[in-house]
Amino acid sequence: MKSFTYERPGTPAEAAAAMAQRPDAKFIAGGTNLLDLMKLQVEAPSHLVDVNGLGLDAIEETPEGGLRIGALVRNTDLAADDRVRRDYGVLARALLAGATGQLRNQATTAGNLLQRTRCPYFYDTAQACNKRQPGSGCSALDGVSRQLAVIGGSDACIATNPSDMAVAMRVLDATVETVDAGGTGRTIPIAAFHRLPGDEPERDTVLKHDELITAVTLPKPLGGVQVYRKVRDRASYAFALVSVAVVIQPDGTGRVAFGGLAHKPWRVEAAEGELPRGPKATASAALAGAAPTPDNAFKLTLAERTLGAALKQARA
Repeated sequence: MKSFTYERPGTPAEAAAAMAQRPDAKFIAGGTNLLDLMKLQVEAPSHLVDVNGLGLDAIEETPEGGLRIGALVRNTDLAADDRVRRDYGVLARALLAGATGQLRNQATTAGNLLQRTRCPYFYDTAQACNKRQPGSGCSALDGVSRQLAVIGGSDACIATNPSDMAVAMRVLDATVETVDAGGTGRTIPIAAFHRLPGDEPERDTVLKHDELITAVTLPKPLGGVQVYRKVRDRASYAFALVSVAVVIQPDGTGRVAFGGLAHKPWRVEAAEGELPRGPKATASAALAGAAPTPDNAFKLTLAERTLGAALKQARA
């Protein structure tokens, strides 16, 4: 690990201002992803801005009937909140499907949204990776791609987003609140927060360098039956090959979002009109235009079957 300097500001504006002064600085909260990347020298920030003292750790009800979740709320606390368990069950289930209890105790809401890909070529500094080193190439394109993207990728990158929580946030239509070094805040719909790789795979989100997440807001409860189903290689501490978040209403309509398939949580609202016709029609519409590799073409069938299992569970 390379040497770095460290500071702990007292307000969100101070934290954003500290980032603006150092182009190679990084925010740190739980550190469950960043510290691993620093040890491997995938990330080598010269300065860390610790945001743990900013007080952004409350879950509050909004005037619209939703919940405002502070950026520093730990995953364990969010999954255990009575309001989340009662009204946003898909979120609680997604959180509990992620990582291990020890990591959930440390990981934060904002940090979960900002996780870097777990593509093995991103983590191996001996391999070409446009996400790690722009312009170097993508070893995954001709390499082992079993866990990687089947849709939304590009000639520069076929990495996937690893977050379970983000898939649930996408199906719930959450919004992300931020502040920058000038004190300007903005609200970003979760649908627009994560990016597809295009020709800039090093950019996972639309955030600016000095932009700090302060909260994530959930709209008023959707009702219905909510299910999160995750298929992975082992039962714990493994990322999704395919995951599905569904919300099904009594009349058979609903919402569906997929994880493990793309550079961002994958939801195609137009495909949700196919839910009454079943998982095959819905998955076919949602994954139209998919371009899998020979290694991961099985994910298309797996996505359909995982959706089918989730719908069966919801409708039971």
